[in-house]
Amino acid sequence: MASQELIRKLEETIENIPDFPIPGIQFKDISPIFLNPKLYEGVIEDLVAFSKGKVDAVCGIESRGYLFGIAIAVALEVPFILIRKKGKLPPPVISEKYELEYGSAEIETREGQIQKGQRILIHDDLLATGGTTEAAAKLIEKQGAKVSQFSFLIGLKGLNGDEKLKKFNAEIYHILEY
Repeated sequence: MASQELIRKLEETIENIPDFPIPGIQFKDISPIFLNPKLYEGVIEDLVAFSKGKVDAVCGIESRGYLFGIAIAVALEVPFILIRKKGKLPPPVISEKYELEYGSAEIETREGQIQKGQRILIHDDLLATGGTTEAAAKLIEKQGAKVSQFSFLIGLKGLNGDEKLKKFNAEIYHILEY
């Protein structure tokens, strides 16, 4: 869906930081995108085109999911709902626990912000193993809404994040794949 021009500009802009945060990891630093308002606007336009007319709300995963997610929701003229780490939202909240490589974590939304039957786009900046995104989808379904789409700036091949999300029968989109 993304134009070759947008992909080229993003690939020239996103910085590869080797061995960060630990040896062997190639960190994709997206922060240079925010130095170029036209490029940022192009990313938003592309992500909006993917979701236009298909969702009733956008959920962004803390914290980098907010960087594009809020702008997507504004452009689509739909609500933006925060998915946060445990303890960051005032009660009442609805939560979902999930397993990490070493231990577990929990995410939350405020009760009553997601409505039964809503079609939801879950947005985050990057899809790796899909564990947090899968937990976000379960959190949405727990509230009677339907995850209809997932969108990401970057998808990492070989980590099977897409596979983990297929069970939700939702469209999955990432502008770039590494």
